[in-house]
Amino acid sequence: MKKKIILTVSALLAITTLLMLTSCRSTPRPDKNQKSLSKNLLGSGILTAAQLADFFLQNNPNEDYEHIYNFADTYIREAAAEGINSDLAFAQMCLETGFLRFGGLVTPEMHNYCGLGAMDAQHPGEVFETEELGVRAHIQHLQAYATTEEVPLNNELIDPRYNWVHKTKLAITVEDLAGTWATDPAYGAKITAILDRMSAD
Repeated sequence: MKKKIILTVSALLAITTLLMLTSCRSTPRPDKNQKSLSKNLLGSGILTAAQLADFFLQNNPNEDYEHIYNFADTYIREAAAEGINSDLAFAQMCLETGFLRFGGLVTPEMHNYCGLGAMDAQHPGEVFETEELGVRAHIQHLQAYATTEEVPLNNELIDPRYNWVHKTKLAITVEDLAGTWATDPAYGAKITAILDRMSAD
């Protein structure tokens, strides 16, 4: 009788151990290299210009690497000046311009990277003299959404719609841009999807 009990207990222990080992093997472990990108408008991005350029070129390989690297670096610098999340701003640019393919109301020579003022054929959007000024206007528009009137800009004001937004809108996260920045209710989710892809690369 004792032998049977011992054998039964041993068998149960062996089965339990086997189940535990199987469970540990089948449970996916988090990727330590996976980056978690913030969905907040305010803050610092974590991706470098090289990482942003690499991601961009995976989606539009026809662009020149050096140009996109410098373009991404401009986003990082301008965003840092105003306390804006550069990862989010770059992702929004990718959505708004179709990874600089454009194709809508806004054209490349307008240097408008966020659809600023683009409404219809009579109002195709704001025009900026240089790429850097276009990026600055984008960052300033995000800053206008993310802060109250008490928070001043650090660079000279370029965004012609800044003061109106600063008094009437407030967005904390990317999801808050849906229905405010754009009428599309899925607008925030679309930017989030790009951010998630940037995290995975």
